[in-house]
Amino acid sequence: MAMPHRFDFDAASALSKGGRSYQEDAVIADYSRGSDIGLTVLADGMGGHAAGDIASKIVVTEVFSELMFQCGDREGFEKQIKTRLTEAAMAANAGLRAHVQAHPETHGMGATLVATVILNQHLYWISIGDSPLFLFRDGALRQLNEDHSMAPQIDFMVRNGLMGAEEARHHPDRNILTSVLFGESVPHVDCPDAPFSLAQGDILIVASDGLQFLTDEEITTVLTEHSHDSSAAIADHLMDRVIALEDPELDNVSFSLVKLQEAASIGATGHSGVQGEGIRRAG
Repeated sequence: MAMPHRFDFDAASALSKGGRSYQEDAVIADYSRGSDIGLTVLADGMGGHAAGDIASKIVVTEVFSELMFQCGDREGFEKQIKTRLTEAAMAANAGLRAHVQAHPETHGMGATLVATVILNQHLYWISIGDSPLFLFRDGALRQLNEDHSMAPQIDFMVRNGLMGAEEARHHPDRNILTSVLFGESVPHVDCPDAPFSLAQGDILIVASDGLQFLTDEEITTVLTEHSHDSSAAIADHLMDRVIALEDPELDNVSFSLVKLQEAASIGATGHSGVQGEGIRRAG
């Protein structure tokens, strides 16, 4: 019986307030040296100053702590991973509900969620909202998770000649969410039954939608030009490219980037970030 692949992780995270006066994104990542499991949890909060910030922190803290507790039993965790991911997300949703009940002035607060687990050669995730999970492989970038916003419907109109590409890119309804964590029922949850198989050289990016102020082509260019750099260097180049847009409407930007190599082919490195600690900040 073939032994499962193991990867060394080279990971880094970055956050920027963008053109906003406050930060509503939060990200936690743990890719410990020598470990065969890696976790990222990212949330993009909403609800205005303070409320959105609190919402994202509630979500990432609840989900990350629950996943860290569960993954102590690796074999049992992987067998029940979809259930564990869903339970962690719903616990975060319950945490938001409890906060709003205790603080009625925060009614309307909520957050997106993307939580990824890399175990051996397998990638598992749960996502709610429009925060993207990107895979860069063999020079091509694609989004793995569902987009729970109006953007897919608007893009469908473009493909069918009902709307121009530029109009679609700046459509006022593009970022309206069709699913989000906000303490009530969650209409759509993306948590695949089967894991996604990873390969040597893959680059994964878990991001808030602020990164999508760059086009997929612009992100691809950065990853192609710097694919042999460290994750920290790639994160710097991506953030520099976003900031260089000088867009006064630029949203908060946060992401966790992970490069995967066969175990022992590079020195195992990892960067852990807890809502900004040990993470590059910009803006």
